[in-house]
Amino acid sequence: MGEVVEIQSSPAAQTLNVAAPPLQLDCRSISMSRSPLLDSAPKTPKSPFVTRLMTPVASPMKKAIASMQSYLEEVGHFTKLDPQEAWLPITESRNGNAYYAAFHTLCSGIGFQALVLPLAFITLGWAWGVICLSLAFIWQLYTLWLLIQLHESESGIRYSRYLRLSMAAFGEKLGKLLALFPIMYLSGGSCVTLIMVGGGTMKIFFQIVCGNTCSVKPLTLVEWYVVFTCLAIILAQLPNLNSIAGVSLVGAITAVSYCSLIWIVSVIQGRQESVSYDPPDEAKSQLTRLFDTFNALGIIAFAFRGHNLVLEIQGTMPSSGKHPSRLPMWRGVMFAYMIVAACLFPLAIGGYWVYGSLMPENGGMLSALYKYHEHDTSKFLLGLPSLLIVVNSLSSFQIYAMPVFDNLEFKYTSKWSRPCPRWVRTGIRVFFGCLAFFISVALPFLPSLAGLIGGIALPITLAYPCLMWVIIKKPQKYSPCWCLNWALGVLGMALSVLVTTGAIWGIVTKGIKIHFFNPR
Repeated sequence: MGEVVEIQSSPAAQTLNVAAPPLQLDCRSISMSRSPLLDSAPKTPKSPFVTRLMTPVASPMKKAIASMQSYLEEVGHFTKLDPQEAWLPITESRNGNAYYAAFHTLCSGIGFQALVLPLAFITLGWAWGVICLSLAFIWQLYTLWLLIQLHESESGIRYSRYLRLSMAAFGEKLGKLLALFPIMYLSGGSCVTLIMVGGGTMKIFFQIVCGNTCSVKPLTLVEWYVVFTCLAIILAQLPNLNSIAGVSLVGAITAVSYCSLIWIVSVIQGRQESVSYDPPDEAKSQLTRLFDTFNALGIIAFAFRGHNLVLEIQGTMPSSGKHPSRLPMWRGVMFAYMIVAACLFPLAIGGYWVYGSLMPENGGMLSALYKYHEHDTSKFLLGLPSLLIVVNSLSSFQIYAMPVFDNLEFKYTSKWSRPCPRWVRTGIRVFFGCLAFFISVALPFLPSLAGLIGGIALPITLAYPCLMWVIIKKPQKYSPCWCLNWALGVLGMALSVLVTTGAIWGIVTKGIKIHFFNPR
């Protein structure tokens, strides 16, 4: 929900008019309490009373008015409480800081998809693999900076949801059309995938710990999904985005730990004897190799995620004209992505050096660790990455589900004009967890379509921020900033089309096994 404060002055008095369009936009605020506050509009005009009250009796009043005016000018904005924003999980609490931003960014920025990065090097080779990975890292870091700057507009509105920023830039209808499905996929689809990954890894962990001689009857894969979903729903009862900062910290630590542990153990064990770094089968046609290259670029692009959450994370911070939220947010993001780079680059380069073309397509580095080092690595080192992945999946589920919770509660508060009761909030979260579980069981082949759907969602990360910057900030035409953002925006859209085409080509040539209600 957004509010714009307009000041109209007349010879007699000044009035404060508030326009509140029915959008789920957050407004620039000053954190004076846990509730979000709005602060916008130009500096306070000088009151006519300051010049008219010239008598000694009026002097104290004159000083009080001047003091209040000075305070408002120092802060730079009027403030007004925005009730509905205080009812929603993302903006319910505004006491976030750079540390919280770093925790959330790390938890959402490193995921299981990073373990398949060496697969991209099989097609691209050493030189182009490193170059493309480096360029993608710089590109997505630049678009993160753009989103952080766009969070607070000059008119005073804070865009605490990616969809609302898209609607502000492209128009309400076009903005929804371009961003709604990708954002829904990146939130809800990620939660479904995390149930599959978390539940499947729980089963692997049990098998490693229990071994072949265990007398305990193992659970089926669906039953492991149930266990994971129940744990995720229990954690989901934390009320708002700031309240899960500790969960995100645990998720960040576990993500960094298992990424580092897997590549370190692999490198210490040394290269495989039959490892090869030769290009893919030369018998492949030129068209096939071209689409393989597109898929490799998609793998690299998908390794960097979380752009659909950066505005939400920044929305949990206090902000004022003197202390805008973009400063601590950027500090937190820079710290987080230094760690992301320290994880992803060694994982991709070290993994390709150890396994080369022997890298398994399913599971990436984790599958390679189990496949090639099952007998020469201790059970502890084999089981620990699985346990860390499970904990990280539970933590990531919370931050990716939060925009879904926020949107469902927004619909309730808009209809009833009151905050969600505790039982309604609990019911919403239980419902979403059960829905995500149902989809993971009913459509277990969804990971096979990840490349296709991910290609459609790619502009959220690489293209839309650049185009929204040009539309909202309006840099001078043909200036370096204008040219750079248009070029990156168009290139990002083209890359999305190419990755989607490559994914379709892979599905047509290799096929997928469609099996409903039969997870394997």
